Amino acid sequence: MTALLKNKQTTSEIGLSGRTAVLDLTGGLYLPEDDALLVADLHFEKGSSFARRGMMLPPYDTRETLNALKEAVFRFDPRLVVALGDSFHDVGGPERLGDEERAALAEVQKGRDWVWVTGNHDHTLPASIGGRVMSEMTLGPLTLRHEPAEGAASEVAGHLHPVGKVVMRGRATRRRCFLTDGSRCVMPALGAYAGGLNACDAAFRPLFPKGFTAHLIGTERIFAIAKAMLCRD
Repeated sequence: MTALLKNKQTTSEIGLSGRTAVLDLTGGLYLPEDDALLVADLHFEKGSSFARRGMMLPPYDTRETLNALKEAVFRFDPRLVVALGDSFHDVGGPERLGDEERAALAEVQKGRDWVWVTGNHDHTLPASIGGRVMSEMTLGPLTLRHEPAEGAASEVAGHLHPVGKVVMRGRATRRRCFLTDGSRCVMPALGAYAGGLNACDAAFRPLFPKGFTAHLIGTERIFAIAKAMLCRD
């Protein structure tokens, strides 16, 4: 793995329900046939949400998340961007956006069809953030939603914030990851403060009864890791 990190490769291709999907180092997923970029669990304004409850964190998470979002958008220049829920950490998040962050969001939205899929943290969103708001949507064979639905096929979802842990040569590495069985994909959280759930957790079993491949986001490339190689925390 160390040797491979010398060659920077920002994307990796997989097959997803008969289509090509491009996985990006930021945690975004690009669908070339639809010219669509999917991102999940941005959790804008999580830092300010915690601050309101007396839990002080550095207040730069929205800015950092926006930088990652802009990197993905400018790399693919998509016609359509779909944010798969929990884009804001709570329903008051859009009103707490600073002027600089609001302007940066408007700039990245400019000239694109932008869809906010609602999540459990942001079940309602104001018109002031731009774009369209939907509970879920479809692109070709794929259903795009926030929470993965047990028994469903051909879907892309977020919500669970998967991370994969591997131990190689006595060293443990824990990374955000995409989980997929070729039909369903559960995406990593893009938000700077989003956290993650180990891919070995029981929550993933009913979603992938026949197993999955974890695509771990490394420093400079994405690594496909078989489920059997993953470790619990």
